[in-house]
Amino acid sequence: MSSNTPTARLARTLMLDTESPLHDLEAIIRSRTPLIAVESNEEPQIVTLVRQIAARMELAAFRWTVTEGLQAFDPNEQPAQSVLKSNEVLSYIKNSSKNSMFVLLDFHPYLQDAVHVRHLKDIALSYTKHFSTVVIVGYAVQMPEELKPFTAPFRLPLPTMDELRKIVFDAAAEWGGEHGQREVETTNKAMDLLVRNLVGLTATDARRLATKAINDDGVIAESEMPGVMRAKYELLGRDSPLSFEYETAKFSDIGGMARLRQWLEVRKSFFTDGNQPNLDPPRGMLLLGVQGCGKSLAAKAAAGIFGVPLLRLDFGVLYNKYYGETERNLRKALETAEVMSPCVLWMDEIEKGLAVGDDDDGLSRRVLGALLTWLSERRKTVFVVATANDITRLPPEMVRKGRFDEIFFVDLPSAKNRQNIFEIHLRKRNHLPAKFDLPVLTEASDGFSGSEIEQAIVSAMYTAHAQGRELSQPDLISEIRQTRSLSVVMAEKVNEIREWASGRTVPCD
Repeated sequence: MSSNTPTARLARTLMLDTESPLHDLEAIIRSRTPLIAVESNEEPQIVTLVRQIAARMELAAFRWTVTEGLQAFDPNEQPAQSVLKSNEVLSYIKNSSKNSMFVLLDFHPYLQDAVHVRHLKDIALSYTKHFSTVVIVGYAVQMPEELKPFTAPFRLPLPTMDELRKIVFDAAAEWGGEHGQREVETTNKAMDLLVRNLVGLTATDARRLATKAINDDGVIAESEMPGVMRAKYELLGRDSPLSFEYETAKFSDIGGMARLRQWLEVRKSFFTDGNQPNLDPPRGMLLLGVQGCGKSLAAKAAAGIFGVPLLRLDFGVLYNKYYGETERNLRKALETAEVMSPCVLWMDEIEKGLAVGDDDDGLSRRVLGALLTWLSERRKTVFVVATANDITRLPPEMVRKGRFDEIFFVDLPSAKNRQNIFEIHLRKRNHLPAKFDLPVLTEASDGFSGSEIEQAIVSAMYTAHAQGRELSQPDLISEIRQTRSLSVVMAEKVNEIREWASGRTVPCD
């Protein structure tokens, strides 16, 4: 094989990329840092890095687990006595080691114990006597404050695009070997989509999803990508306040909003195809309006138009009574959204989470500041759809021009849109709209929101079913006349919202 073939160049690139974490970890060890905290579920790769560094630096290397105790990588360097317990391994490092490296796997629970913390501090303070480095590895490693001055954090880099492509190739080759060297069927576009959708995962998780995508039928197809994205979110969102919306509405399910639809369609190619010369990608929109008029449905439909996953941020889950946890939850949510990019991030009823007050010790202000910074500085392809019912509760910093590409107002549906809404919900429930006098229903429902029209149909169907017959026009008229719409019950509030939006926002229709 020529050394300048694409395959050879790819191999050299992969070799350089895989050596990068080796050099980074070795630099930390050579800086004589006594403790290293590694947050990762890639234990085999971390252990391999430590073995390679120990060999390069001519150091003894050991691995400890609670089940197997202390084991040397070199059989000739095994400890003279059995070292099983957590306190025993720390005593061994402090008193019996010299020029060594120790990998302590899943040691993080012991960091809550004062005796273990003191042991580790003693090891750090006496480093110049033994020159031994302790590498603590776990899925989540929270070092106590008293150990942080002696600790260097290390994070294993996520696989590059080339490494992810190699992982997919390896998974395909493994499947082919199990099925008599049969080749995996795919296209260049499907392969590129799969690799792109694996970005942000560890090598282990990426390999698992690639294998899952191939194993079912030996085909990598574009139609499988939504399933890959759902599986990816389930891996990333274990403790995230985000929820994955599995069904995104089509705009055919929404009555009206023609202007909003057109606005999104114009920006679709710029969002999905990446940055265009001299033109920033679309960043997001703020939807204000009367309750029940379709803001949430529009958010779902935006993801449907762009053809990307929809993530929903629930501010009720975001907030936590413990100090600092709310901010951590927000960071986790935004990081997950960036890893899932391209995607739509739906922040529902945003005023409930960002209303700044004086009775929360500045928590709302800190959350607002963190969110505004992210909105201004994010680089990933995340389109934000924020919905709000009460604009007066939002801080001015949130609604100023530039935070979002546009602010739309979702008003009560017009007569034409109300008729469309009747048609949509009747068809959805297997009733032919032609059997009903839609103009009469439209006039009778003046002032109704889309959700109120839907609920009137549902209630009328219950009435008809209870009497053992099909839904009829009188059932619908009766239910509409018995309903007091929000525009009547809270007329002052609705008028206030509509007044504020006039001249300040763009109508959806």
